[in-house]
Amino acid sequence: MRNLRDHVSAMSVLLTANWLLVSGCAAAPPVQPETQLPKAAVSAPSTPSPSAASAAPLVSVAPEQKLVDPLPSWNEGVTKQAIVSFVARVTKAGGPDFVPQPERIATFDNDGTLWSEQPMYIQLAFALDRVRELAPSHPEWKVKEPFKSVLAGDLKGALAGAEKSLMALITATHAGMQTTEFEQTVKRWFSTARHPQYGRPYTECVYQPMVELLSYLRANGFKTFIVSGGGVDFMRPVAEQLYGIPPEQVVGSVGKMKLEMQGGKPVLLREPGIDFIDDKEGKPIGIQRHIGRRPIAAFGNSDGDQQMLEWTAAGAGARFMLLVHHTDGQREVAYDRASAIGKLDKALDEANTNHWVVVSMKDDWKTIFPSRASTAAPLP
Repeated sequence: MRNLRDHVSAMSVLLTANWLLVSGCAAAPPVQPETQLPKAAVSAPSTPSPSAASAAPLVSVAPEQKLVDPLPSWNEGVTKQAIVSFVARVTKAGGPDFVPQPERIATFDNDGTLWSEQPMYIQLAFALDRVRELAPSHPEWKVKEPFKSVLAGDLKGALAGAEKSLMALITATHAGMQTTEFEQTVKRWFSTARHPQYGRPYTECVYQPMVELLSYLRANGFKTFIVSGGGVDFMRPVAEQLYGIPPEQVVGSVGKMKLEMQGGKPVLLREPGIDFIDDKEGKPIGIQRHIGRRPIAAFGNSDGDQQMLEWTAAGAGARFMLLVHHTDGQREVAYDRASAIGKLDKALDEANTNHWVVVSMKDDWKTIFPSRASTAAPLP
């Protein structure tokens, strides 16, 4: 997850306010795996540039068929046009900006970019629920902090010890089990846990426009990766169901683990501590370690993503950098420079200076969450 100080700061603000009142979200539709998505046809934006209109990637269709808009949840305008134009340029064979398919790498932050991060990071909600679930087996927690405060509903008191308190919570809820057991624990939690304000499963709080964007890029030869400050083993169990991104294409913060023989068989055990934090300057490092190619497109929403977008922009050839700006206080939550969760300040200034694309959720998205007519595929 994002670095420990950010989480502690985020919770301090959270605990002094009521749950943010936002509109409900709805069930996410099943997403086809990366290798199975059909190529999408592109409908021309309302005010396309001549070059973009002529270069937009299309599929052959029968005369009676209409072209399908692969981004139906995006309003027509300069933001959507920028996306379509970039994809057209880098996929046009023989064009000056053509990028061979193996080099079409796109990286996405997760919290606040692909799914909701307010009023707290989803992984932190998981840790708090795990404390309550495990409490009957730990009677000492009734008098031991930070667990005592968590069980009493005093989250401000629980995190009063800053990094020490948060590390104790992470150790107690994430370590001491096999990796396969932790994966099943995460899946089980996601299958029942509900957002405290929305009253809906966390799996139903993905951003529909971004799910469409992931599919659109893959349909045009991109390989999509999650590069997030969240725990990699927390995101992998649900990434393919929610986004069509397989586990091997999820890069995140990594906890300590060891290999041990049990019953004559090797198992991986999760241990206390963190090996690598994939946030801020850690994101380009994580990309190099796990992907080995510099992205040509990067997507984020906060200052924690700034270095990833800078790393992407510094490469040669056509580049695309995008920030999701949470501007919709009615359908979601409006926040940026002053927020302790998903703070968007320095990165927003750089985006304006360097002409990165900034998405206004209020103006650019027809809908925030998927339609309730859709339902998420059940977790195994």
